[in-house]
Amino acid sequence: MNQRTTTIIVISFALLVILALAWSSITYTIQAGERGIVFRTFQGGLDRETVYDQGFKIKWPWDKVYIYDVRIKEDIGTMQVLSKNGLTIKTELSYRYKPVDNRIGYLHDNIGTNYHDDIVVPEIRSATREVIGKYLPEELYSSKREAIQDEIYQRTAAALKEKDILLDVVLIREVELPPKLKAAIERKLEQEQAALEYEFKLEQAKKEAERQKIEAEGKATANRIINSSLTDKILQEKGIEATLKLSQSSNSKVVIIGGEDGLPVILGDK
Repeated sequence: MNQRTTTIIVISFALLVILALAWSSITYTIQAGERGIVFRTFQGGLDRETVYDQGFKIKWPWDKVYIYDVRIKEDIGTMQVLSKNGLTIKTELSYRYKPVDNRIGYLHDNIGTNYHDDIVVPEIRSATREVIGKYLPEELYSSKREAIQDEIYQRTAAALKEKDILLDVVLIREVELPPKLKAAIERKLEQEQAALEYEFKLEQAKKEAERQKIEAEGKATANRIINSSLTDKILQEKGIEATLKLSQSSNSKVVIIGGEDGLPVILGDK
């Protein structure tokens, strides 16, 4: 082996060692559900516009990569707020959020990776206090619950959108009222339900009475029409027809023509 070959081998080995040592600083992998941005130390700093998708990537060893999980996450927050009448209400909210994929460069530049604690949580809390402060406890506990959580969502979503964060949903999971107030509201709801049931029964009874009245009036009208159309001759004719039909049966009988009112009289065994 000549000197030149030896030199090439030594240089190649040295390059391999350097590459092995530097491998982790010049390569990175973005996993599923993630996006990445790069801070270019000697090329203008943070590249906010370029967002890298998942896969294997190569960079300069002096550049730094920031990887964001862009999947929807869920969190739960518990807080105490004041209602419209000044009573303290404990609420538990669940909410889902994520960064806007193609805006994580701006999110990182303006807020940073701790955007949930720094932005999402304060905005949720602020909107919850403002919205619930406009309602009475019984409205939050029953009739207006969906409207309240929708208003909290709308307020928070608008604020987070300006900061490149997407809010997916806000749900009121639990409302905890003072025991005496809760019992009073439940009694009130029971009374309202009983009143609604009573009104329903009255309405049904009214409809049934109206139906019976209409039915009776119909029958009375029909009877008047029939009575006005019946004459002695018609009755006699109907009686004769009925007598002829009865006379054709196998039962023994005696038919007397010219009975009372001119109608036949039938006598016979069953």
